Amino acid sequence: MIKILVVDDESSIRSAVAYALRREGYEVEMAADGQEALDKVETFRPTVMVLDVMMPRVSGYDVCRKLDGQPRLAILLLTVKDDIVDKVLGLELGADDYMTKPFDMRELLARVKALSRRGSYVQQIQQEQEDVLRLGALTAEIFSRTVSIQGELLELTPKEFDLLVLLVRNPGRVYSREVLLEKVWDMDFAGGTRTVDIHVQRLRKKLGNLHGIIQTVYGIGYKSTELS
Repeated sequence: MIKILVVDDESSIRSAVAYALRREGYEVEMAADGQEALDKVETFRPTVMVLDVMMPRVSGYDVCRKLDGQPRLAILLLTVKDDIVDKVLGLELGADDYMTKPFDMRELLARVKALSRRGSYVQQIQQEQEDVLRLGALTAEIFSRTVSIQGELLELTPKEFDLLVLLVRNPGRVYSREVLLEKVWDMDFAGGTRTVDIHVQRLRKKLGNLHGIIQTVYGIGYKSTELS
């Protein structure tokens, strides 16, 4: 069963979201602040975290910072702020998606569902039973959702992994930002194509000397390529 951790200092919102998720068949636990959320990540080991930004003790942004690189935890931020700068900050800190309060519960459920299944592209890979992808010194193991460079594991977030696998699977194929958004995020994402650029930037940083695997096709999007 997929595990969801709901984190919000407002008990009414926390309880309402948890109730809706449980009705959809998820296993759900709740936390009232960021520190409690961090503790429950260790014990509950959720697949998805629905995380409020403005909380006492440890904010949602601080939780993202501390969890940056968790390879099997997707984060949906909830924020009352409607400033794009705040939303971009959340994405840069490792969140996979965000919603602005007040939100429609049906939309939240749809976004949690999309995050929990790790995107339609990973499902396609699993159906084709491709277990290992290689590009130069990089190896991506699909079913364990791990990426390594010459045997050294990289710490990627779920969306970083999905994005990298999509590009690596077809070296040289150019994907527009809109297509990447559709395939990796599997829905109309409120953050727009800017989130693709943010995730590519983070991926390149983690790839280190192999950052050239992901190339920019100016005016269009991105592609992966064999390194010489």
